Amino acid sequence: MIKCIDEIEIKDKRVLIRVDFNVPLSNATDPSNKDEPRKVTDGTRIREALPTIQYAIQNGARVILMSHLGRPEGVDSAFSLAPAADHLSELLGTDVLLTDDCVGDGIEMIVRHLKSTQVILLENLRFHEGEEKNDPAFARQLASLAEVYINDAFGSSHREHASIYGVPQIMPIKGCGFLIKKELQFLNRLLNAPEHPYVAVLGGSKVSDKIKTIENLFFEVDVLCVGGAMAHAFRLAGDPKHVLPPNAKQPKSQDIAYASQLLEKARRHEVKLILPIDDPEGVPPGFDIGPQTIELFTKEIRRAKTVFWNGPVGMFEDERYAKGSLAVAQAMAEVKGLKVVGGGDTVSALNLAGVADQMTHVSTGGGATLEFLEGNGLPGITILDTIGKKSDARISLVPE
Repeated sequence: MIKCIDEIEIKDKRVLIRVDFNVPLSNATDPSNKDEPRKVTDGTRIREALPTIQYAIQNGARVILMSHLGRPEGVDSAFSLAPAADHLSELLGTDVLLTDDCVGDGIEMIVRHLKSTQVILLENLRFHEGEEKNDPAFARQLASLAEVYINDAFGSSHREHASIYGVPQIMPIKGCGFLIKKELQFLNRLLNAPEHPYVAVLGGSKVSDKIKTIENLFFEVDVLCVGGAMAHAFRLAGDPKHVLPPNAKQPKSQDIAYASQLLEKARRHEVKLILPIDDPEGVPPGFDIGPQTIELFTKEIRRAKTVFWNGPVGMFEDERYAKGSLAVAQAMAEVKGLKVVGGGDTVSALNLAGVADQMTHVSTGGGATLEFLEGNGLPGITILDTIGKKSDARISLVPE
């Protein structure tokens, strides 16, 4: 069974909360420019962590937050969590102390003197190579800082990193935060007897990135709409004589082979698989879907009672190629049933369409969401199970 933070005694205890503050910052294209302070440009992930952090504060915990940011190669001030600490402080209306490291004697001293309801944020975990390597010694250093461990970083829970997997292996008192609980409640509904018709919309560039997710979705979905450059592999798999224009992204032979397998499995599971049948005039194939394809996709979406969308169906960042993704977003807004959107660029497309608040659930995970929908759980979540049975995670968090 996985306990949520509100099922654990935390008063006067040091609570180590793994959050996902890997947020976009200003000057991201030139992190070496230190003349202009870096600021958080999209604080969605920080806001999503607030309920758990506020609950811990209000219930007398001594709060220690930890996160990674970007992919630094060693200590690099350009990847400091200082902007995230400032942003969180504004949202909480209280001071958040950013430490100069995440482990070491100095950090242990700060933690020992931490008072009830105080909040500190440890500096970027990835400044230490032990984080991504899940080094046992590094995990022990982090675990020694607190008495309770809470994971609320869904977007990182598919990684077996020290802060996600190594620390909860050591700490006996552990659980999840409200964000992970919410993610599991909605994503499990996609896996366990969703209402039908159930439509999935997938975009992106490579079939190999989503093959396991698609295979598992075939057990439940009625319709799968495929857009983006990924659709090229399906086109070629379905018709070996099909020729893509030179200006189209050419799929790898492995992706075509995967697409061929998926076409066969779609037939076996009686899933209606819809591929693009036209491209906008003057637009290279895969950059967007054409008007006829938009009609096909949106017709299926509007009649659905469950919709899952992951991956824009074109290069929506350029307004010339945004029509398809915006049409999918608008059609989802009209659906009366369950509407779940995978994170990453798909969320940006929703925001561009102005309909993010009309979704049932917008996941904070990108890769984590897809891996969860493969049906095998996520390492950073299953490790929280105090009994050791993966299936219990669903039973304890999702009412029957």
